[in-house]
Amino acid sequence: MAKAIVASEGLPAQGSAAGGTRLPRLRRFLAPAIVLMLLNAVLTTNLSFGAVPTLDTIRVAIFIDLPGKYQLRTASATFSSAAGLSVGMRQPDGVLPVLHAGAGEPVRVSLDGYRVRLLTTESAAAASALLQKLQSLSGSGSAAMLQLSGKTVYVVEEGAYPTVTEAEAALAKWRSSPDLQPLLGGAAPSLAGPAHLDAGSYATLEEARKAAQALADTGLEAYAAVAAGAKSAEYRVLVGAATGAAGLEAVQAAAGGSLAPFTPDKPYLLLRDGYEAGGTRSRHILVPVDGSAKVWLQPSGNGTGIKLEERYGRTYRGAFEATALNQRLAVVNELPFEEYLYSVVGAEMPASWPAEALKAQAVAARSYALFQGFGFQIAHVVDNTYSQVYGGIGTEKPQTTAAVDATRGEVLMHNGRIVEALFSSSAGGVTADAAEIWGNSVAYLGSVPSPDELSENGLYRWHRVVLPDGHNGYVREDLVADTGERTTAGSKVLRVTGDGVAIRPIPLIQSDVEPVARVDAGTRVVLLETVVQSNEMSWIRGPFTPAQLAESMKGRSATPIEGEIRTLEASKRGPSGRVTELLVNGKRYDVRTPDTLRSALGGLPSTRFEIDETGRVAMLGASGEVRERPFENGAVYMTGASGETVKLDTNNMYILSGDGTIRAATAEPAFRFTGTGNGHGVGLSQWGARALAERGYDYQSILKYYFKNVTIEKEG
Repeated sequence: MAKAIVASEGLPAQGSAAGGTRLPRLRRFLAPAIVLMLLNAVLTTNLSFGAVPTLDTIRVAIFIDLPGKYQLRTASATFSSAAGLSVGMRQPDGVLPVLHAGAGEPVRVSLDGYRVRLLTTESAAAASALLQKLQSLSGSGSAAMLQLSGKTVYVVEEGAYPTVTEAEAALAKWRSSPDLQPLLGGAAPSLAGPAHLDAGSYATLEEARKAAQALADTGLEAYAAVAAGAKSAEYRVLVGAATGAAGLEAVQAAAGGSLAPFTPDKPYLLLRDGYEAGGTRSRHILVPVDGSAKVWLQPSGNGTGIKLEERYGRTYRGAFEATALNQRLAVVNELPFEEYLYSVVGAEMPASWPAEALKAQAVAARSYALFQGFGFQIAHVVDNTYSQVYGGIGTEKPQTTAAVDATRGEVLMHNGRIVEALFSSSAGGVTADAAEIWGNSVAYLGSVPSPDELSENGLYRWHRVVLPDGHNGYVREDLVADTGERTTAGSKVLRVTGDGVAIRPIPLIQSDVEPVARVDAGTRVVLLETVVQSNEMSWIRGPFTPAQLAESMKGRSATPIEGEIRTLEASKRGPSGRVTELLVNGKRYDVRTPDTLRSALGGLPSTRFEIDETGRVAMLGASGEVRERPFENGAVYMTGASGETVKLDTNNMYILSGDGTIRAATAEPAFRFTGTGNGHGVGLSQWGARALAERGYDYQSILKYYFKNVTIEKEG
């Protein structure tokens, strides 16, 4: 889903989730069938042709570090291609060829920074075992392989850190790791760094490699390097990997004092032979931390597709650039713009959806990407919902590719400018006005009803039930049966039909959330309500304790929350019913933008929600005095449906209202959220687009429904 940079303020909003009380559905707002046909005829106009923004190639940041904007880090990037890779150093005037990797041969790129040197061994098995253990511990391990003093030696290192301080912290961590100790064989980890000696320049890479090997035969760690000369590549030999002047002096002494320190005055790449976990040989390329050198990788010959191991092993079209930005490794995929959209549309919308919905998604995705410019300093976009989802070749499908081709070059325009064509999974019945999400209005991003109910089709119903011990939760409809019995208050009594049935906190199976309880066949439970399984249209989240919410809300507002959270109130709402202001303990929770409330409140799917303060109860005493919790404490006595008066000594209580409904309340404050919608809700609703397409609307009509006063234009 697209993350917005609305107008020009750069105010972010992440892509998908669900929201609150349902508003009237779209079909209640639209005219009968004959009028719908006329409306469709009016909205379906010919394309305009003229000067519209275009882009031949797009740059997608896969890993990049932009503090305050976007950060996704990796210590190294490992590339391979079934066709082999041509690797070079990218320059303003072209690419200097460096090496060729064979079919499937890995090429690993990392920083020539500071590294934790864990083990130097002659055992390939020991090196492989250590690399595998590092992977299991989320460490970034690599191994250089060299012939040292006539023996094959494997140098296993972890990380590539821009500063010695960060490397020292990592060194302390790995030195004390009990998981690594058995694999180190008594070796004492140390630091390696970017300080090298210069063993001279050579006419070819092969000559440099031979010179490096001659030094390695004497016991010196030496590698070939390539530097960007004035007219062609220069080849050098670099000796040692010290962290500073003191370490370099020791290397210099071992070399006989004849070599000078390497002082790079031009971009360079250090080349090493590598060894991967499992025994695969690889090529290692180290780039300077200052970002002066760029590695360029593209498939050899007519091959297509480069695999990037660190990004889920995905394969991508086009070529890759790897360099340093802000002293971190940056990895950018550069490819033809329309081919980028093949992947985006396939990732953002199921290929089984109607063709007109897919076309609407294609035009929106194209417009959104063009609107961004170089939004990420060295890239136009990133590969996830902070821009729009891009998963490489693996998310391309014939139907989604056809949608891109059918709309090639078409974009949305408003008053002669490209539209930021925002979209999200589901608007939850009505789209959001940009102002109620990011605080500023945009002419073409207003609120309209949206038919998003299709996401509920075929889903289970879930029953909210009270267990014999007084706790409550949700059970799926197929796991219980009606006993025909009713409680004194008139509620249905259900019977659990299987053993070990999970009673869950919300109507959804969450593998990372423990059930409220597990009960066996025959257990009788009391029915409170029945709802549809949480989905993109409607959802339930919580319950959250005050402590859980305080942790989630910490640091997201200009003013810290004072004391324990006792009450939450939605004090203002926007045109679509989304919450735009929240009161915490009666005071305004001043977030930068209303959309921040989603993450602040434990990751809610949308801001279109209602709050159930389960601990907020008004009680009428025998004397006629009204007491309101949680503002007043003290013992509470309640009269049950049977007329018996008991002291409330448990957290859960169930209150029968005048209309016969039962409310689940708690003695202590807790908070549940019920809502509709999945995502920021601004612009195109993907589920709504599907529904409109199934009703016969074409993609132009769909787009012009969600984006007001726009034209669809194409260069020509």
